[in-house]
Amino acid sequence: MDIRTVKKKQPCFLAVLLAVALILGGCNAKDKAKANDIIILYTNDVHCAVDEDIGYAGLAAYRQWCEKSTPYVTLVDCGDALQGDAIGTVSKGEYPAELMNRAGYDFAVLGNHEFDYGMEQLNRLMEISGAQYLGCNIRYTGKDDAAFLSRLLPYKIVSYGKVKVGFIGVSTPESIVKSVPAYFCDENGNYVYDFYGESGEELYRRVQENVDACVKDGADYVVVLAHLGTDASSSPFTSRELIENTRGIHAVLDGHSHSEIPCDVVKNADGKNVLLSSTGTGLCNIGRLTITVNGNIQTGLIGAYPETDSEMADCIESVEEKLGAEMTKTIGVSEVALTTVSDSGMRLIRNRETNLGDFCADAYRAVSGADIALVNGGGIRADISAGEITYGDILSVHPYGNSLCVAKATGQEILDALEMASRFCLSRADDGENAVGENGGFLQVSGLKYTIDTSVGSTVKTDEQGNFLSCGDGRRVKDVMVLEKDGSYTALIPDRNYTVASHNYLIKQGGDGLNMFMDNELTIDEGMTDYEILMTYLTDVLNGTVGDAYALPQGRIEIG
Repeated sequence: MDIRTVKKKQPCFLAVLLAVALILGGCNAKDKAKANDIIILYTNDVHCAVDEDIGYAGLAAYRQWCEKSTPYVTLVDCGDALQGDAIGTVSKGEYPAELMNRAGYDFAVLGNHEFDYGMEQLNRLMEISGAQYLGCNIRYTGKDDAAFLSRLLPYKIVSYGKVKVGFIGVSTPESIVKSVPAYFCDENGNYVYDFYGESGEELYRRVQENVDACVKDGADYVVVLAHLGTDASSSPFTSRELIENTRGIHAVLDGHSHSEIPCDVVKNADGKNVLLSSTGTGLCNIGRLTITVNGNIQTGLIGAYPETDSEMADCIESVEEKLGAEMTKTIGVSEVALTTVSDSGMRLIRNRETNLGDFCADAYRAVSGADIALVNGGGIRADISAGEITYGDILSVHPYGNSLCVAKATGQEILDALEMASRFCLSRADDGENAVGENGGFLQVSGLKYTIDTSVGSTVKTDEQGNFLSCGDGRRVKDVMVLEKDGSYTALIPDRNYTVASHNYLIKQGGDGLNMFMDNELTIDEGMTDYEILMTYLTDVLNGTVGDAYALPQGRIEIG
């Protein structure tokens, strides 16, 4: 464990001692707190990894070990705990909330993905939570009351003997675009939730007001529990920028960017040192902040812990058994078989339009509100039989847990994507099958229709890694039409801007060489997971029934 120590010589003045200790095997006697030391254990971006790496059973055991040395132990989470795997999706966050209660969390902040289940369910989750949620920078401008906000405190001061520590919660202003934007709107589509994110200065000012309030209320130390991250793309809302533009904070425990930071020292607006730490993602580390009886502040990460709490382990096992039962529950019905393969076993999803491809692409477009949706055939992994549809069926279709993204794109970029995806298509065989090898990058689409002219050889050029470079004048994708809101089709215009929905694998990572959207502005940046998109479309848009409209591919992609 890499520990840097900051000594408090007087209120609001810190001097860095940079004492470094190496702790093997997670912890040893050197790691043991002295009586009346204050220990703040922290996690972030757990994303439902309840039984992975250290797991909640290890976390609970480590907390108990710390409590043997000092009565002053507090457990906090810095956001994105309730979403990210089936245990969260199926229960809409309630199973992981139940486990967090058992682990004994005292405080938590709202990460962007805590909003993925909608505001009504968020209120429910906060109602059942044993942790007090903190958030100083969330406001509501609508006409009705926002129920969950009544459960949110901007800060909380905890007395540890004669020492008082103020905990302030800060959620990223990126929450709106990194969850489901529609959830932050009223019924007329007007945004009614805000995170003081009009500018960096607005956020810094709001946090500073709460720091000052904490100090006025007697806090000796101020610890910010943040879900801001350190990614440059999140500027001006990063945790480092927050520290640099405020004063009076002693430590920031961070989340959002999945950064693994044992301890960084960042200068604040007065040139004084502030500790910054973040645990990574999942439960690969436990963060530990110690305020010693002598006034030293240390942060570091516990990378392994060999013990587990048996009661916590039993609780996890019980919840996983409930999850197994839930996976077989019916969430809808399909009147038709939705397929990926032909009778001969060819994976059609990778070389031509299929009805399951239409269903998946429609889900992305409907849930996101984008003009167009593109889904790579290689990411659609299983059929859905006619009859009842279970959670397990949906998870089998989209098992990867990719996240919804919507990019602003030109018509030309969309044309390039379709051309790249169609470069391996061959003409139909006599039996009607598409005589082509499989291509996982073949795109299933919604909001578009077009023809692939296989008599024209592909002019796509790629680099050595298979990433798109350019395309010549002879294009095989022709007659590209865009579905308008009135149900009519109009020709795609190369210099017009459109919104394109897909997932992070394609939009942000350039998966299958489709790199044309990677630098584009995002209106949704890693929102709900791919299988949540399908579940939401099935239950909320189709009212639980996949009807005859999906009996056959809908003629969006003609191969000539």
